[in-house]
Amino acid sequence: MRTRLNDDIKTAMKSGDKRRLATLRLISAAIKDRDLSAHQDDQGEATGRDKITDQDILSLMQKMIKQRRESIETYRNAGRDDLADQEVEEIAVIEAYLPKQMSEDEMRAAVTDLVAEMNAKGLKDMGRVMAALKERHTGSMDFGKASGMLKEALK
Repeated sequence: MRTRLNDDIKTAMKSGDKRRLATLRLISAAIKDRDLSAHQDDQGEATGRDKITDQDILSLMQKMIKQRRESIETYRNAGRDDLADQEVEEIAVIEAYLPKQMSEDEMRAAVTDLVAEMNAKGLKDMGRVMAALKERHTGSMDFGKASGMLKEALK
């Protein structure tokens, strides 16, 4: 993932695609920031990790997309369509690095299967099931929607 990102940064520089280059640099900076924080835990103790995993990178990218979607709504409400369009372009660049997103039916099936597999009975099991969903489907599932589906399944 990191190699692809670095290669794409070089390509964007050569082609003069400023929006793509800026977005790729934002992604790279966010990854480097997370790499630095991976060196220490919350108490300041060394973790022995140099870099975050590809799974962590996918999760980071999903958060970046979520932030941009929220910004789009804010910009549109303020009448700043130019800034909203810029956010849409950034989302397209980031999404190119994520695996194919699951449809709602696929998400519902994955949630239902996991609830049955883990023998989850009520809302007290929600955290455990969500953790398993994130472990298995990071990058391909919208966990906001999955959370709602999980609540329905556990009622």
